[in-house]
Amino acid sequence: MKTKVKDLTIWITGASSGIGEALSIAFAKRGASIILSGRDKDKLEAVKSRCKNSKKHIVVPFDIADAKQAKEAYETVKAKTGKADWLINNAGVSQRSLIMETTEDVERQIMEIDYFAQTRLTRLVLPDMIAQGGGKIVMVSSVAGLLGTQYRGAYGAAKAAIHMWANSLRAELHDQGIEVATIFPGFIQTNVSINALTGDGSAQGTMDEATNKGLTATAFAKQVVKALTKGEEYIIVAGNKEKLATRVNRLSPPKLYKLIRESKIK
Repeated sequence: MKTKVKDLTIWITGASSGIGEALSIAFAKRGASIILSGRDKDKLEAVKSRCKNSKKHIVVPFDIADAKQAKEAYETVKAKTGKADWLINNAGVSQRSLIMETTEDVERQIMEIDYFAQTRLTRLVLPDMIAQGGGKIVMVSSVAGLLGTQYRGAYGAAKAAIHMWANSLRAELHDQGIEVATIFPGFIQTNVSINALTGDGSAQGTMDEATNKGLTATAFAKQVVKALTKGEEYIIVAGNKEKLATRVNRLSPPKLYKLIRESKIK
């Protein structure tokens, strides 16, 4: 049974650009009320202005890696909207560095943003979701969380961790009306590779060729909105090569990793 999007209040983190921006615009087009979050208030306001019926949406800026700010942000959300029906955990950072060239501090930074910050915010929201009779938690993992590839050791580990955590959450809270969905993006045309952390913690600063040739963020959002409203729980949104890789991995991991070792994609 499809969800009536127009009746939903949806909180989207990482909404100032990329797939978070595209999801905000797509869900607003379907009539949902959007709570847009990220660190940059001005960018969030600009995205809000591009959303249909912009006056019905709100901007709640905060740094998701800061526990105090996260708690204050949720208090603001409750005060301004009364509830959040869905939480889409989209904020995150990627990586472009070999394991042997990446410091432990950088690995911890990636894990803090891509795993602990997501689970922390989810735990803040869940008690009220359960009390209101249900809701949906959406985790944005990655195809990299299904397949281990070069230059993404810590990132893939964090995205795999959030995928497994979401599976456990689904099993534990299903009977209390909580739905859990996990999205696995492949290469999407965003600034993810430009902002990706290198081994010393600095941003890569350049666009990967594979990312540049990926799906558009708008096409990604269209598929995600359709899948989430249909109640799908495992949503892979990627190009044909990435989808093929996930299928090969299920059938023959050794064969896949032979192909990955020979791959030149960064």
